[in-house]
Amino acid sequence: MIDITPQPIAFSFGPLEVHWYGIAYAVGLAVAYWVIAREARWRGLDLGLLGSGMVVVAVAALIGGRLYHVIDQWQLYKDDLLRIVLPPYAGLGVYGGIVTGTIAAFLYARRKRQPFLGWADAVAPGLFAMQAVARWGNFFNQELYGAPTNLPWGIAIQCQYRTQGYPCPPGSDPLATLGQHFQPMFLYESLSGLLGAIFLIWLARRLSGRLLAGDLLLVFFIWYGTVRFAVESLKADNWVLFGVPTAQIFSAVIVAGAAAVLAIRHLRRREPPATVSVGRPSGPEPEPA
Repeated sequence: MIDITPQPIAFSFGPLEVHWYGIAYAVGLAVAYWVIAREARWRGLDLGLLGSGMVVVAVAALIGGRLYHVIDQWQLYKDDLLRIVLPPYAGLGVYGGIVTGTIAAFLYARRKRQPFLGWADAVAPGLFAMQAVARWGNFFNQELYGAPTNLPWGIAIQCQYRTQGYPCPPGSDPLATLGQHFQPMFLYESLSGLLGAIFLIWLARRLSGRLLAGDLLLVFFIWYGTVRFAVESLKADNWVLFGVPTAQIFSAVIVAGAAAVLAIRHLRRREPPATVSVGRPSGPEPEPA
């Protein structure tokens, strides 16, 4: 069991507090930039657009991710709406960030007359790499954990950070853990991101020439959606629609949609071209004279 209960603040400069969550996000962005630049160079894309493009996409993803998180954890913000926009920020919802980030990337690529699907394949492993690093910010915030567990890698969570699904008894010390341990969902997603980045890079090299532009992005959606669907089942305080966790609904739709598109575009690729008769009239063969 892991009894370390880290604090969210890394260090302070007077009234200015620097949080581990922000550091993890920044380091994740740097790692993502390195991976994307490497993949873009391998594909012969214009690296001069990467820096400004990442800023645009990162801002859009932050807004979407924050919005998703606030809706997901509305009970934390409904009595103090200023917490939504004022620091410190305690969480981001990945699906919200993926949606707004993808839209921003598409519009930016179109504005710059760049091949969106080509860039999407370069970005996909970078997204996984960022997830592998940035998810550790959730560890320092003592968030993104699941049900109680006796597994050796279960993590302790202080009472002050417990969500509605796993509250401490009234009057408990906010710093107490009560000897309980929980599923480290952040760790599962971090490991998934690391393995996913390695797999996508390997796949691009191994099947070079056989993949269609955009295939790696579709594989990313399938991989991430499958893992997220499984991990989300470990939580008790989900944002739900009709009794089903919203993240699982998103995951199922994204996995099914991406898998269908991937299958259809490759089946069409294998179809033989239709034969067309040129320079010959239709109808029966003329009888010999």
